Amino acid sequence: MSIPIDVVLPCLNEAPALPAVLAALPAGARAIVVDNGSTDGSAAIARRAGALVVEADRRGYGAAVHAGLLAATAPVVAFCDADGSFDLAQLDRVAGPVLRGESDLVFGRRRPVTPGAWPLHARVANTALLWIVRRRTGLTLRDLGPFRAGRREELLALGMEDRRSGYPLELLLRAWSTGLRIAETDVDYHPRLGRSKVTGTVRGTVTAVGDMRRMLRRLA
Repeated sequence: MSIPIDVVLPCLNEAPALPAVLAALPAGARAIVVDNGSTDGSAAIARRAGALVVEADRRGYGAAVHAGLLAATAPVVAFCDADGSFDLAQLDRVAGPVLRGESDLVFGRRRPVTPGAWPLHARVANTALLWIVRRRTGLTLRDLGPFRAGRREELLALGMEDRRSGYPLELLLRAWSTGLRIAETDVDYHPRLGRSKVTGTVRGTVTAVGDMRRMLRRLA
């Protein structure tokens, strides 16, 4: 299946996962790997696989994701972790509703394929955060996942400011406040290859939750 879409893959030392992640990219989709300071040759691996590599000097999830959005040129842009936790063969589940005009922004709801794929502390934090979002906005999303898609021009128009772990929540709240149609779809979630920088550790999860709570106070 050929689909006109750019896929932004924020990357920090993902050499073990990148070859399989990029090999699963559907025909017609372009990978934009945003290197966020890797020291393991990730950027070279991505280039050899045919991906566009963008350097994001400022460290942070939001900084990498937004650099990829700025580099994208396709009408629809998807975002996905580069650690092997998602299967890009399922890209149409997330991007399809946007391409067909059914939704403006789609989040992939993580459905773990093994019990350890999504650590308990990260699930609890995700559930608690979205409970607060639901009370304040009425949105019924069950996962603020990193596999998502939207229209490039609409995403750029949101005026995103966060460059850390609060980026996904800011995206959701700004999209909601501007009236974009937000949807959710199930995607498989696999154990990542290598050590997680955020939700795979308690410290990373606490940092992410802190960033998102600050975002809630600012925007909700």
